[in-house]
Amino acid sequence: MKDILLEVCVDDAEGLKAAVEGGADRIELCSALAVGGLTPSAGLMACAKPPPVPVYAMIRPRPGDFTFSPAELDIMRGDIDAARRAGLAGVVLGASRPDGRLDERMLVKLTGHAAGLGLTLHRAFDLVPDFAEAIGIAAELGFERILTSGGAKSAPEAVDTLALLVELAAGRLSIMPGAGINPDTLDAILPQLEVNEVHSSCSVSELANERRVVDMGFGPPERRRTDAAMVRAMRERLSVLARL
Repeated sequence: MKDILLEVCVDDAEGLKAAVEGGADRIELCSALAVGGLTPSAGLMACAKPPPVPVYAMIRPRPGDFTFSPAELDIMRGDIDAARRAGLAGVVLGASRPDGRLDERMLVKLTGHAAGLGLTLHRAFDLVPDFAEAIGIAAELGFERILTSGGAKSAPEAVDTLALLVELAAGRLSIMPGAGINPDTLDAILPQLEVNEVHSSCSVSELANERRVVDMGFGPPERRRTDAAMVRAMRERLSVLARL
């Protein structure tokens, strides 16, 4: 197996530092990972500069579906501008029609606005009714990769589908498995897939240390925190698998 790149998603400055220290090859920078990741603040984007590894900013203005209004399109354009000003390597974006198909017209506008930046299509892809059509659209628009769980809640549940997606992509872009990827699931996934990158939060769960913060509704009772040791464990396991 060839070397596999590790992308780690983070949603705060502490997570950014942990990902770099642990050996991440690329970082997806977000806010609010608990809802799948939203656009990071301009301040957090600036915190990632100068990036020791490539950093891609999530461009998603709100939680929920991926059917965006003209006003939200303008917000996403502004967020792409912020990522460019921060000197980040790329952006992660997607847009859907009400029927789940990729909104090609909106994606043309977004990818055009992001000209010169790297492009990842996010998991809006997992909602499409026709994977082959969506891969064709993504490739035509210049996306480098598709982050996907194979249409399932987690990637380990959809290994056969992920293998099919790799076949459908036919080298036009990269299929990057994500969701449920950790050191314990890598062995069940990677030997069956011809992929060159994976996506993981590399996080651990921890309880809130301030009960009053939780009681006042300022935060959840439990949160996920990017852990440098988990990043290292992922990186080491990927290296072992590459030698098999």
